Amino acid sequence: MDILLIGGLWLNGSVWGPVASALEAAGHRPVPLTLPGQGDGSASATLDDQVAAVLAAVDAAPGRPMVVGHSAASTLAWLAADRRPERLAKVVLVGGFPSADDQPYAAFFEVRDGVMPFPGWGPFEGPDAADLDDEARQRFAADAIPVPADVVEGVVRLTDERRFDVPVLAVCPEFTPAQAQEWINAGDVPELARAKHVDFADIDSGHWPMVTRPTELARILAAAADTA
Repeated sequence: MDILLIGGLWLNGSVWGPVASALEAAGHRPVPLTLPGQGDGSASATLDDQVAAVLAAVDAAPGRPMVVGHSAASTLAWLAADRRPERLAKVVLVGGFPSADDQPYAAFFEVRDGVMPFPGWGPFEGPDAADLDDEARQRFAADAIPVPADVVEGVVRLTDERRFDVPVLAVCPEFTPAQAQEWINAGDVPELARAKHVDFADIDSGHWPMVTRPTELARILAAAADTA
């Protein structure tokens, strides 16, 4: 099965390297995406550009692919389900949840000079970054790609209720499946509250398991693909 891999803010497709290798060994075809404005040299990309790139990858896949979105890109994966509900085998959300309709995509941190740069490790101290050593943190910060304002401040538009029929797997790194279910039940994740098929997978990692637990994450993704 084709497995489309979408990294969150500040990341390009190379972050999935070890995960992709393990998925290939398991017999799948991983497709790590480098999004417009996050590694393709474009500082003027918009959220619509990123959605279009994901949809192009969906349309290019033979059969029905599985789309994996990490962190903020969970919303991109869910937008793919909204735009192509009949084409997707499954959506996997790693360490994130989809934004609701009419909400900003990822207006989480300060925008300066038209981009949202990596804000440093302060906001991520604690469970998010506990498994990243100093070397890994320095490498991440050095490689982080400022994300265009028109991406992070773009407004999410969801229109096709068939998205709720697409099976979802929520991979829970710095939080537990029980916590995720609590947030859904409390109405904090309205999109997943309406999804008809939501499963959970726990992974003992911080917010970036593709960096710190790539083999385990690949195993979870391969199992999800095998049962899609």
